[in-house]
Amino acid sequence: MPPCQIAALVLLTTSTAFAELPKDVPAAIPLWAHGAPGSEARATEAEEFAGENCGNVHNPTLTPYLPERGKATGTAVVICPGGGHSKLCLGHEGYALAEWFRDRGIAAFVLKYRLAREKGSTYTIQDHAMADTRRALRLVRSRAEEWHVQSDRVGILGFSAGGELAAYAAMKSDAGQKTAADPIEQQSCRPDFQGLIYPGSSGTFTAEAGMPPAFIAAGYSDRPDIAEGMATLYLKYKAAKVPAELHLYANAGHGFGYRHNAKPSAAARWPERFTEWLADSGMLSSTEAR
Repeated sequence: MPPCQIAALVLLTTSTAFAELPKDVPAAIPLWAHGAPGSEARATEAEEFAGENCGNVHNPTLTPYLPERGKATGTAVVICPGGGHSKLCLGHEGYALAEWFRDRGIAAFVLKYRLAREKGSTYTIQDHAMADTRRALRLVRSRAEEWHVQSDRVGILGFSAGGELAAYAAMKSDAGQKTAADPIEQQSCRPDFQGLIYPGSSGTFTAEAGMPPAFIAAGYSDRPDIAEGMATLYLKYKAAKVPAELHLYANAGHGFGYRHNAKPSAAARWPERFTEWLADSGMLSSTEAR
């Protein structure tokens, strides 16, 4: 390979590996004022970044992307980035999609949750990451009026490991503790809809009547437990009479996420299908976010 081509390849690889986050990310909001339960002593530790990826999360937060008041549809979605529970892929599975939703009148909130599989972590998915996920849904509802959100239009969407959290949130929720001193804990943590974008651990997902409607998207070339698992999950939802829509993209694999400058393809346009599904499901009026 000629030296000029080698140099170009190195430059491309380096720019991809160290892609940076946007400079205008909104200020994050801690889920708990004094630190997450069990993590209070580490709440002031700095998060660690490698390009678009974030780790060392001990004080979970929500980053709000709020549409202009006149453009707000009243619909909100908590976004759970993936990263194998060892990091958070905040770029193509977080902030980029949040911007896309915001620009279409949908309030979006990017969740930084505690990581159960990061080196040296003492956290677990069910005890800590899920506590963060449920708290995020409660927090959005607790400030629904301030953020021009309808409390019955608060959903969740996750990618890969974050898709697991979204699925688990839909599987198990509660109506809140109405007598709790903390007003956030008084709110329901049940998502009104769920978006599962190539989620892992599908073998642990269950389906019961009354669960929130589901939008599922994955790639045909993804690993079998995801590509085939999503087809199986769709059938579970159908058997339980849970409304569901499934997209398996023939020319996609794992991790396609959302990028504003992605090469045009069916998989790259899945957010458009998602907003159409929201409208069809009664979560957007027929003219909103189209």
